[in-house]
Amino acid sequence: MNTTISSGRRFYIGLMKGLMILSAALTCGLALFLIGFVLYKGVPNLTWELVSSKPSYLTDTIGILPDILNTLYILIAALLVVLPFGVGAAIYLTEYARNRKLVAVIEYAAETLSGIPSIIFGLVGMLLFANTFGSCLLAGALTLAVMNLPTILRTTQESLKTVPQSYREGAFGLGAGKWRVVRTVVLPGCVDGIVTGCILSAGRIMGESAALLFTAGFAHAVNDFFTAMGSSGATLTVALYLYANEPRPGAKEASFAIAAILMLLTLAINFAAVLVSRYFKKRRAL
Repeated sequence: MNTTISSGRRFYIGLMKGLMILSAALTCGLALFLIGFVLYKGVPNLTWELVSSKPSYLTDTIGILPDILNTLYILIAALLVVLPFGVGAAIYLTEYARNRKLVAVIEYAAETLSGIPSIIFGLVGMLLFANTFGSCLLAGALTLAVMNLPTILRTTQESLKTVPQSYREGAFGLGAGKWRVVRTVVLPGCVDGIVTGCILSAGRIMGESAALLFTAGFAHAVNDFFTAMGSSGATLTVALYLYANEPRPGAKEASFAIAAILMLLTLAINFAAVLVSRYFKKRRAL
């Protein structure tokens, strides 16, 4: 009987291992297929003329320079808003807040917000920001800041919690104040997690389109940063949506080229997050 049970258990373990290996292989295969397909279709269509010019309906040419600039502008504006609020709120909730029930409620609300579809954020952003400032990059940036606030908040909180309590107690024992302990002991001990969360949030901002369709507009104009904040503008993701649905010649090819750019940026952002995390871990180990 023991032999039968042992054989059945070995079969069960082998089956579970096989299913896990199959799941991992399917996931990796799907990811590699998606990356390869997008790059295969998009990279041949990437030209200097495409990325360095703006579109013209008079000459029937397509250019994505305004879209690249708008993506950069909206990324900078959204991060300037969300990082101080997100990191500051996380520090307060983790290090200063005494009412743990209130902290639990806020954490639950943040987790709920992070699971809301982006199209709903776009609708709310249209009602709050677009109706106030008009359809412009500022409205889009504020909407994306609200979208990514829960992500920054929770990743920073989890990073702060990884710092051992003994570090804080040792600093307090030496006579350091609360803010000095946070600034010189806690934050340097978890800066890798905070930076990684910020980098991944930047990737989400660059890849968002649903919310921007309601708030940022569709214009393809080259503007400086401050002018663009008050003007309508399409980001790369919005431009991809527009060109994919246009019937004119070259639009489909341009959409695949934009998809390739976004894919390369996504890979670069994830690679940067890994490098930053490894750098700070090695620095802490020294």
